[in-house]
Amino acid sequence: MKIIYNNFIPVKGYTAINLFGVLFARKGETVDKRLINHEEIHTAQMKELLYVFFYILYVAEWIFRLVQFGRSAYENISFERESHDNQSDYGYLKTREKYSWIKYIKNKQNESKS
Repeated sequence: MKIIYNNFIPVKGYTAINLFGVLFARKGETVDKRLINHEEIHTAQMKELLYVFFYILYVAEWIFRLVQFGRSAYENISFERESHDNQSDYGYLKTREKYSWIKYIKNKQNESKS
């Protein structure tokens, strides 16, 4: 994964953001193996949704989760839940089935993986 360190993207207060498979990280922030794996899972999600549809669905689900969960909307987005649940499994992307994030859509907040 290509990592670009800079002072602008992401905004202050955030470590990194994955935009179209490129990881932008704040200068001075630590990008560890776990974070890279988390973002590589997002890249796999992006590829299977042809990038643009990933962002459309991500924003739409965030809005829905905002109404549903309020401040914890971000943590309940299916894409984030898949990445978070598997970020420490460094072999996950080798065995991951396409569209695995779908199973996280209907699962409720704090419910473990099925």
